[in-house]
Amino acid sequence: MSIFSRLRNDLQKYGLISVFLHWVMAAMIIGLFVLGKYMIDLNYYSPWYTKAPDMHYSFGIIVTFLLIFRLGWRMSNLHPKPIGKTWEKHVAIWVHRLFYALIATIVVSGYLITTAKGQAIPVFGWFNVPATLYDFSNQEDVSGVAHKWLANALIALVILHTMAALKHHFIDRDATLRRMSGRVKCDHLSQQQQRNKLP
Repeated sequence: MSIFSRLRNDLQKYGLISVFLHWVMAAMIIGLFVLGKYMIDLNYYSPWYTKAPDMHYSFGIIVTFLLIFRLGWRMSNLHPKPIGKTWEKHVAIWVHRLFYALIATIVVSGYLITTAKGQAIPVFGWFNVPATLYDFSNQEDVSGVAHKWLANALIALVILHTMAALKHHFIDRDATLRRMSGRVKCDHLSQQQQRNKLP
C-alpha cells in the first residue's frame, strides 16, 4: 500500500491525515480547557498573567484552522461506517456532529471575547487576526459565559466519547478504537460477532 493511499480514509479505517487531525485536535482541546481553567485564577503579579491568555488565544486560532481543514477533508473523503448496534451507529453520527458544532461555537465565542474592544488577536507573534465584530452591548460578558458553558459541555462529550470508545475496545472487542490508529484494516464485525455467526 502506497503512502498516498494511506493518507485517505476508506470504508474500514481512517487515513493518516484524519488520524493526525483527530489526535492533535483532541490534545489541543483538552490542553486549552486545562489552560483556560488555570488562567482564570491568575493574579496580576503572576508571570503567566499575560503569557497564559496569549497562548490560549494563539492555540485557539490554530484549532480554528485545523477545524476548517478537518471539515473540508471530511467532506472530500469516504467515511468509515460506524460499528455496533443500530442505535449506537445513530448516536455515533450525532455525537460527531455535536462535536463539530460545539468546537465551532466555542472558537466563535472565544474570538468575540478577545476582540470585544476592537483589538486584533496576535498568534504566537507570527500574524494577527483582525477584529471584525466588536463593540456590541455586553459582548465580552455574554460571550464569556457562553464560552465557559460550551467548553464544559465539550469536555463532558469528550469523556462520554472516550468511555464509548473503551467500551467498544474492551467489551465489544471491535475495531472502533483500533482503526483510528490508521494502521489496522479490520472487518466491521467484532470477533465476538463473528464467532456468534458460526454454526
